[in-house]
Amino acid sequence: QVQLVESGGGLVPAGGSLRLTCATSGRINSNYVKGWFRQAPGKEREFVAAISRNGANTYYADSVKGRFTISRDNAKNTVYLQMNSLKPEDTAVYCCAADPAPWGGNLYALRGMRYWGKGTLVTVCA
Repeated sequence: QVQLVESGGGLVPAGGSLRLTCATSGRINSNYVKGWFRQAPGKEREFVAAISRNGANTYYADSVKGRFTISRDNAKNTVYLQMNSLKPEDTAVYCCAADPAPWGGNLYALRGMRYWGKGTLVTVCA
């Protein structure tokens, strides 16, 4: 069984910060690339960030680069997304994801990942 459970979403003013957490279980462990995607109302799913198995490599969408930081704790099977300087356009449901294939860098923006969580809502008010 595969589980990805997000937490940490909420309502925040523009310029504020939030930290999202995704706890993974089942066969999703340190051998999986992990990432975050988001979907705003009426829009398609959008890649946000990805991190390699050992955390040495990361890749970000241009829209969040310099503001968001992805990290992972393999001992806890957890991946995080620290979001700073939030903007109203960051409002979306944020989903964590995991993929068993080797690190693909910018490919995740095109192909997504294999396993998905249900998401947590982030609302940034102006």
